[in-house]
Amino acid sequence: MASPDPSADPTSDWALDPPTRAYDDLLAEAGALYPGQRIGRPGRSRAYWPTIAAMRALRLRYAVDMQGADRVAPGPAILIGNHIQFIDPVCVVMTEWWRVSAFTKLEWFQHPGSLFFRLMGQIPLRRGDEASTEWAMQMSRYALAEGGRIGLYPEGTRSPDPRTLYKLHKRVMIPLIQANPDVPVHVVTTEYTKRAVPRRIGVRIRVSEPLRLNARTMSSDEVTDVIRDSLLALGGQTYVDRYAQDVKSELREA
Repeated sequence: MASPDPSADPTSDWALDPPTRAYDDLLAEAGALYPGQRIGRPGRSRAYWPTIAAMRALRLRYAVDMQGADRVAPGPAILIGNHIQFIDPVCVVMTEWWRVSAFTKLEWFQHPGSLFFRLMGQIPLRRGDEASTEWAMQMSRYALAEGGRIGLYPEGTRSPDPRTLYKLHKRVMIPLIQANPDVPVHVVTTEYTKRAVPRRIGVRIRVSEPLRLNARTMSSDEVTDVIRDSLLALGGQTYVDRYAQDVKSELREA
């Protein structure tokens, strides 16, 4: 069995600007942002590694072919993916011993399966709420400063068509990259195929080289275009310039 991610060692030699508020203060603020809601310890869950070890049993069901993981250097990174199925991020971390804290919509912390997200130290986010977004950004700074990775799915929801990449939301993606201009950004694509024998689901994951981004000089549109084009080149999807949630709403109403 592989060893846990060495980049989680806070004594390593990268240096990032520290968050502006103490971690425990952020946890206290969460009580006001999300009253009565248990969120665990985002980015710092002590149960993360045991949970990852247990999830590796899922390889009996999912045959993961992951290429490009060696392109992610030890230390902090931002991983931006297309979003096909709920299990996308699980397939990544059960294959590589990476600590990945993903921005996760608050509704999942109100779901019967919320324990999983707390064990994984995911970062809750109430979509469209400025205070929640700022709080999540501060939490992400702690995860990165301690050598972890931040996961983000800017389509905002699972794709209604796995062959298609939909318009990327900028509200979280751009501030995250601009606040951490020295952190490498990679795109990660996922594709699923069914196998007849044995009865396993094939999962094809590809990880890019660090993207050629300069968050200090590039506009938000330029950054978004690089990420979109990199996802398309790596994953082989076609692009539709509409938000996935709007397409889903239309399908429900049809």
